[in-house]
Amino acid sequence: MAKQYETVIGLEVHVELATKTKIFCGCSTAFGGAPNTHTCPVCTGMPGSLPVLNRQVVNYAVAVGLATNCAVTQCCKFDRKNYFYPDNPQNYQISQLYLPICRDGHVEIETAAGKKSIGIHEIHMEEDAGKLIHDEWEDCSLVDYNRSGVPLIEIVSEPDMRSAEEVIAYLEKLRMIIQYLGASDCKLNEGSMRADVNLSVREVGAEGFGTRTEMKNLNSFRAITHAIAGESERQIDLLESGQQVVQETRRWDDAKEYSYAMRSKEDAQDYRYFPDPDLVPVYISDEWIKQIRDSQPEFRKEKMERYRKEFDIPEYDIGIITDSKHMADLFEETVAICGQPKKVSNWLMGETLRLLKEKNMDPEEILFSPENLAKLIRLVDSKAVNLTVAKEVFEVMFDGNIDPEQYVEEKGLKTVSDEGALRATIGEVIASNPQSVEDYRNGKEKAIGFLVGQTMKAMKGKADPVSVNQILKELL
Repeated sequence: MAKQYETVIGLEVHVELATKTKIFCGCSTAFGGAPNTHTCPVCTGMPGSLPVLNRQVVNYAVAVGLATNCAVTQCCKFDRKNYFYPDNPQNYQISQLYLPICRDGHVEIETAAGKKSIGIHEIHMEEDAGKLIHDEWEDCSLVDYNRSGVPLIEIVSEPDMRSAEEVIAYLEKLRMIIQYLGASDCKLNEGSMRADVNLSVREVGAEGFGTRTEMKNLNSFRAITHAIAGESERQIDLLESGQQVVQETRRWDDAKEYSYAMRSKEDAQDYRYFPDPDLVPVYISDEWIKQIRDSQPEFRKEKMERYRKEFDIPEYDIGIITDSKHMADLFEETVAICGQPKKVSNWLMGETLRLLKEKNMDPEEILFSPENLAKLIRLVDSKAVNLTVAKEVFEVMFDGNIDPEQYVEEKGLKTVSDEGALRATIGEVIASNPQSVEDYRNGKEKAIGFLVGQTMKAMKGKADPVSVNQILKELL
């Protein structure tokens, strides 16, 4: 009988924090500046420069720890992790090994198999490294230190996940918690959330763990899913053919859908950690923790509960809208302006989700403002535009947050409310389509749909279909 294997997965998730300045200096953390423009002697590791801890980094780290049920280490400190690599200007990284800021937490995930608690071993604060750019044309490597010193938290899970589905559910849960806190935008495509996957396989029922590998370079949920499938298959093939799995770091190539070895990683790899002599220990008082706890936002669970009581919208809509902090804020702010939760929900669940899917965008990237969505809803309610025109206007608004009232005025899209003009056009349509008129009078109800369509075409879409229907029936 063939052996049955199970995959054992733990994650190291790096999250860039949403501070305006770096962890130990005053340089900007903004994404996308010209290379080496957001730098100073501290974050480029110049001799004699001294780091000063950014208090907001501690606030965010504790907030994430509390939201993931961790214990806060009230006296924690920084350590130097020594390694030599061109993107690491000091030749060491300031991190936390011995006393991480948070530990022993958990989050609950839900998959098709049901609910499950995923343990969090620890959360520690550290600085990011620079970025190497390999120029194949010039056959050289360039380094950009803009990212060097950007504050990170690393969230280290327990090896509690057994499938790609559980991994994605865990990452989505973490991302949602962190976005609700405003601690990071968690954009995988910009590297502000990155996951390294530690994976091993073992026979079903085995007590001990197999030899694990660590996979890096995973910057999308799709890449993570494919990498897990590819690596577990690779390890099972090795075991089945009587070979050993080597503990190593591997890089996933998303284009080739293949991982390759970067370096071997022994358990005793010596980074020569020692306490950072330039940074004093961080003391986090009970009052400080209480202050952070009291300022935690309303999370998804409570928000869903409140929506059920406050707004008359379906449970499905509540689930989708609260899944994204940005979408939930947009919904609430629009409802506060126009007072029509069901109509706001309809626009978000219909046209907004359609365009997000079409353009492969995240809800966090939505540009249009609550004010403009409320204006569009008012335009439809007052019959200033019909729904077809409103959807066209919405597409333009989605791309550039234009003022819909102004746009409708400028483009002459207002519904023709002159009944005389409408009756005249309908009269011409009736005269031009005797067969449809006869079909309708012979009991074919569908024929009126064709006549409505012809009228709307003649009016260039600028008519109210309900009024067209009423006048057509009256004239027929």
